[in-house]
Amino acid sequence: MAEREILLLGNDKLYHPCAEIKETELNKAKQVITDLHDTLMAFRRRVGFGRAIAAPQIDEPYRIIYMNLDGQSTGFINPRMIFDEDEQFALWDDCMSFPGLEVWVNRYKSCRIQYKDTAWQDQEVSFTGDLAELLQHEYDHLDGILAVQRALDSKAFRINPEKTP
Repeated sequence: MAEREILLLGNDKLYHPCAEIKETELNKAKQVITDLHDTLMAFRRRVGFGRAIAAPQIDEPYRIIYMNLDGQSTGFINPRMIFDEDEQFALWDDCMSFPGLEVWVNRYKSCRIQYKDTAWQDQEVSFTGDLAELLQHEYDHLDGILAVQRALDSKAFRINPEKTP
């Protein structure tokens, strides 16, 4: 249980799809979730923001996402994302793996996520708006996709000095 280094843009490990966790590896999943928590909280203390992080960002090649909003935390093990509607919106997306850089991308306005919790129980949750975007961003990490790969065009990038650690 420790803060881990966040892999940065350009690190080849960020571009590989992640493996599913097996039930027999649940203790490993719990350890990764704890490390994701510690890493996210340390990042938040340093820069003042951060809501979620995916396992490959800390060099763990597993399909795990951790989210912490207003003290409520969720570990998503082996999530599957479902889109029931086609409506999308454009926004500036940022990432702990490229702090300070923002990318203009399209995301779906709503999504559902089916996943296993830390008791290996099936769960499902729906998100809309900025939380839907957040989970889509983290889910992309599990497939080895970064927001920079979803840029709407070659001018869809900007530096935000307020989000540079």
